[in-house]
Parts: sequence; structure tokens; C-alpha cells
Amino acid sequence: MPATRGGAVIAAVYAPAGALACWSLGRTLWEGLAEPGIALAFGVLIALGELVGWGPAPAAGGGRAPGEREGAPLGAAGALAYALLGEAGGRPTTHGVPQTVAVVLAAGLVGLVPQIARGRGPALDHLARRMLTIGFAATCFQPLYNTGTLGTWVASGPVYPLFMTGLMALTALCDAVLAAVLARARTGWPYGPLLRDELRALPGIGSAICATGVVISLATAVAGLWALPVFCLPLLLTQFAYRRFAAVRTTYRQTMASLARSTEIAGYTPHGHARRVAALSRAVGRELGLNEPDLDVLEYAALMHDIGQLSLLDPVPDGATSPLPPAEQRRIALLGGAVVRQTGVLAEVAAIVERQADPYRDQPVTARIVRTVNAYDDLSGESAGPGGSLRALERLRLATAQDHEPRVVEALARVLACGGRAV
Repeated sequence: MPATRGGAVIAAVYAPAGALACWSLGRTLWEGLAEPGIALAFGVLIALGELVGWGPAPAAGGGRAPGEREGAPLGAAGALAYALLGEAGGRPTTHGVPQTVAVVLAAGLVGLVPQIARGRGPALDHLARRMLTIGFAATCFQPLYNTGTLGTWVASGPVYPLFMTGLMALTALCDAVLAAVLARARTGWPYGPLLRDELRALPGIGSAICATGVVISLATAVAGLWALPVFCLPLLLTQFAYRRFAAVRTTYRQTMASLARSTEIAGYTPHGHARRVAALSRAVGRELGLNEPDLDVLEYAALMHDIGQLSLLDPVPDGATSPLPPAEQRRIALLGGAVVRQTGVLAEVAAIVERQADPYRDQPVTARIVRTVNAYDDLSGESAGPGGSLRALERLRLATAQDHEPRVVEALARVLACGGRAV
């Protein structure tokens, strides 16, 4: 996506979020703060949720772990609970939509200050999403509750829980769409796979956030503000568990990268070859619409695709195995797959490494991507000289009838045209 178009999309999201924030702050300052104690309690909860929610930045080139879909789940649950709050300790609340958005905005800014100071982000994308989704939820709930309409529904049957379930689903869908739109504008990645990844994460941390927000609002209506710390604890523990999972995932990727460097240290492949192939393969996979789990498998396989060369008595020039006889190429690929299996990596990773010597028509798309990107890096190395990248791409296009899938080669060309974005 061109930078100007991406900027226009971001502005189209920021504009309504900014207008909603200004209107809410203006109305709240003009009319005064209703139930200041309740507003302060929820504001502190949201701010603390933002502060404790953001862990270390993910490794460059890697995907997001499931818990990273929402960087501050406790803050999101607190904001959602305040938007759905109709009573506190048996007494009706009157804070309404403007104050809801204003409190969430103020608390979110306080919680994001450390992140902005560290240069993490884009923090404003997160805040704009929060403004719009919470504004949507509060607009759908507060007027109906304050006018007694929801009370009438509760008395007449099970409409109220169905309404709450539907509202949570629509709010989560709204947030997923906004997240995918902003990611598309920032990165230029295809919108469909981005939205699919966001929707796929909703049954996990997304459902936990929605359920916790509803439970907090219902419990606060009966037990008062003491319900906040009690019902936030399970989500907080879940968040820490996700963070540990993300840390293990990062360590796993670093271990794979270190193992992949063994061929470079032994002099079998050029310096940085595995890292370049992995990064570019992930970018091509995104261009072709692969989802996040498949991208992880693709990255690991690209890192390990040359590990079988350690079985050679003498390194081949520049680590390029294509001039070798087909039987030798297959032996190297099978040995590489066997080594990968011994490391405990996913079986799909070993299968991709093993099938590098197969005809491309018999390979899965992930193996075709590694095959093509590996060939490109071999052809465009330092020995290729000026213009080597263009010549390498042209040679790949000429070989599409036999060695490379045309769709993969053209996806590689688009990625290179956009600067070789790899993350």
C-alpha cells in the first residue's frame, strides 16, 4: 500500500476517534463528573491495566503471540466494564456515554505515557481503537439502560443476556476490523489475512476480555467497587501466563536462529544467508496470504533449510546446492530434515526442509516459497555485482516453467518492489 494511501486510512480512523474524544471531554467538563468515586476507581483500574499489560517488544521479524493481539487485556476489560455499568452497589449510575469515553481516554493516556516515552508503539493506534470500540459499546448500552428499556427486556425473558452477548460480539468484531485496517495501513500487508488472524484470536484472549468486562459490570452492580480487584485477578493471571508463553516463543526463535548459523560458522553458507531467507520468506508468505501459524512454520523452515549441508565433506561455492546432482540434493535435504526432527521442532518444519529437492509442483506452498527465496538470495549475493537483484529476479522468472512457481516469483517481486518488507 502506498504511504499516502496508508496515511489517509490512518487519518480516517484517527479523525472520528479524535472527534469522539473532544466531544466527550467537553461534555464531561461542562456537566461535571458524575459519581467521581466510581469514575476514579475504574480509571485507576484501566490505567494499571495499561501499565502492566505491555511486555517486552516482540522480536523483529516474528509474529505476534495470541496474548499480544490485545496489548493490555486488563485495561480493555476495565474499560468495557465501565461502558456496561448500569448500577454500583444496587444504586443506578448516571455517567453516560461522554463520561465513559472521557474516563477511558484519560486513564489510557496515563497508562500509555511510559510506552510513548520508550518509543514503543504505535500507541496512538491502540488508543484510537479503544476510543471507538468503547464508544460503540457505551452508545449501545447506556441510553437503553438509563431509559429503563433493558429493565423491561429482563422482566420479559432472556433477551438481556442475548443482548449482552450480541453486543460483546459486535464490539470485538469492531476492534478486530479496526486493528486489521490499521495494520494494513502501517505495513501494506494484505488485509484479508490480517483480519483472519485478528478474528482467529477472538475466541482466546478476546473472549476472556469480553467475559471479564461483563462479569465485572454485573458484580459491581451487586457488590460495589470491591468486585473490581476480585474479578480482575483471573484475567491478570491469564495475562501473565500469555506473557510467559510469548517469552518462551521468543527464546525458541532465537534458539532456531542460533542453530541455523552453524552452517555459516562452518563456512558452508554465506554470512547472514539463513536470516535473509527467513525474513524474505516470511514477507512473501504474507504477500500470498498465509496465516500467522503457517508464517511461523515457514520462518523456521527457512532458517533451517541448509542445515543438511553439514554432511558435505567440502562446502559448495557460496552454499548453492542447485548445481549438484539431483540425488545429492535429495540426500542433503533428507539429512537436513532428520536434523530438524532431532531438535524437537514441529514436524511441518522438517517436512518443508526434506522436500526442498522435490519438483516444485509436488511441494506445499511453504516449501515453494523457501525454494524460490533461497535461489534468489544465492543469485543476488555479493558476487553478483551491481544490478544483481534484478538479474536474479529475471532468472527466476525464466525458470518458472520448471523450477519455481510463477505466483511465488511474482509475490517475491512485489515484496522487493516495496523495499523487501520482512516483518
